[in-house]
Amino acid sequence: MTDSKIKRRTNRISLTTLLALLAISLNVFISNPANSEGTPRKILTGWIPYYSMKTSLPASLNNADLIKEVMPFWYTLRYNSNTKVASVVDLYAPANPSIPIAIPLETMRSAGFQIIPTITDGTAKLVLSNLLASPANRSKIAKTIFDFVMTNNFDGIDLDFEGFAFVDGSTTWAKTAPLWAALVKELSLLLRAKDKLLSVSTPYNFNPAERQKGYTVYAWPQIAPYIDRLRIMTYDYSVSKVGPIGPIAWTEKTVAYATSIMPASKVYIGIAGYGRDWVTKVEGVCPAPFAKAVKVGAKAATFLMRNAADIAATYKTIPVFDTKTAEATFTYTKSYEGTTAAGLSTTCTATRTAWYQNAQSYKMRADLVAKYKLGGLTAWTLGMEDPAAMGLIREVALKMAQAKILSVLTSDKTVSPYARAINLSGEFKQITLEGTSPAVSLPVEIKGKSVGEDVWRSLGTVETGPDGKFTAPILLGKPTTIKLVTKETWDRAESVSNEIAIQIDRTISLTAPGTMKNGTPFEISGVVRPRSAGATVSLMKYTAGAWKSVATATTDEQGGFTFAISGEKRSIVRYQVLIQSDAIWRQVAAPEFSIIIR
Repeated sequence: MTDSKIKRRTNRISLTTLLALLAISLNVFISNPANSEGTPRKILTGWIPYYSMKTSLPASLNNADLIKEVMPFWYTLRYNSNTKVASVVDLYAPANPSIPIAIPLETMRSAGFQIIPTITDGTAKLVLSNLLASPANRSKIAKTIFDFVMTNNFDGIDLDFEGFAFVDGSTTWAKTAPLWAALVKELSLLLRAKDKLLSVSTPYNFNPAERQKGYTVYAWPQIAPYIDRLRIMTYDYSVSKVGPIGPIAWTEKTVAYATSIMPASKVYIGIAGYGRDWVTKVEGVCPAPFAKAVKVGAKAATFLMRNAADIAATYKTIPVFDTKTAEATFTYTKSYEGTTAAGLSTTCTATRTAWYQNAQSYKMRADLVAKYKLGGLTAWTLGMEDPAAMGLIREVALKMAQAKILSVLTSDKTVSPYARAINLSGEFKQITLEGTSPAVSLPVEIKGKSVGEDVWRSLGTVETGPDGKFTAPILLGKPTTIKLVTKETWDRAESVSNEIAIQIDRTISLTAPGTMKNGTPFEISGVVRPRSAGATVSLMKYTAGAWKSVATATTDEQGGFTFAISGEKRSIVRYQVLIQSDAIWRQVAAPEFSIIIR
């Protein structure tokens, strides 16, 4: 895309503007790209590396209409052989000392992104797999990662443990696979208890019944029930030899296998924001500084997708789109002048061939998202892309736009005694390009959260009727804030209703005599519901025109309490019992009562 075309996207946030916003305030306002035709499905995710914040973060913000979640690529797992402790190490801070980590995190949250950071394997060869062989160490690692998520209030975590595949060696895979699966299961149980997401990023895999099996160490069938995201690194198909970065047939083959063993909504296709450039022929003797790099079989150079057109133009060649692989390629020649190691003047000419994924490549992979109803695309990395590629993804995402769900929660009362039913009502409408209509047969989860709880609990599920409404009774055991949640499906976006705080008050049942003889001892007893030990109960007596506390008691495990009265003089004595307030419950008074003293 030319500079003039980029400038037409006036809604894009420039790097200068972004840095100014980051420096001035945490409350960054993000303006998503506008589109009068509708809202695209959020099918794009991607990594934001600690070493490319100046490009990756603006790219994510400029395309926030396509993005639901991002993966800050900022952390690694390290093992201290002296202390025998594995810990999560921050790579962001050393690389970005002038911008505290809280600033980009708040910026991403302000854009509405879920934050699912990636942790890489920063241990040496076989260290992590050997640690996982010990159930105790495996539990410690799972707890370390879980605590890291909770301490930072992240929405989940992404595990990118590539050492198993590329460092340890394939002979270790059979042993490592079940250990890895056990870690995933253990970590998943911890995260799901707190409503957090578990993502894993792995190389490709194929049906084990076929000849080409892929990276079986990552045990997709075994981890499938326990993960929420599978990000398949469908790139690096060609590394040492000239060829495409990730041919589309190869990509589709691994996607087909993944969706055969887990819900398609969990699966994400990796898209490459880089290309590779190989030397295929050399004529002449290359100067000494280039001799090792400019030769057939040398390691390929890499370039960014957004620079591909300029590179081709520089060498007066035109990229060709290969429909079979759904990638672009071009070949050019480049001359190198200088001196040999002996100091003699020399020139060599190298023929080079480049492959990369362009805007059309991204579109065709987005089409796979639609075909298989996948979770989406995952970019390595955000900020490398040609802006035109985002435009084509947006076009596909608009065609896949989900119905937006609007929900309203009401209740017939907001204050109720314990053990009395409350009637909740909900109304759900869906908005599509065709208009607004009732959301019929929509599964709705009723969720609640009380004082001191950090996770919303499921209180039950209901389904909307033909009018998009429901009414359901519910019993609450304590003061609770209620909301209604609907899950995302292929056709409908997720939704969260307004919240309603329901005050539940404890009740008191009393046993007391109606009459007593002058000076005779008696008891006043009762039960507080819900039954629990430790509640403070006060006995109040009306004396000299005012209520005064004359005794206190503490409930037993059954919620019971007793006041022993030594005796009263002839009169009509007025009493009242109070349950004192605490961190959860407010103070409640039972109706006053009288005892006739004869």
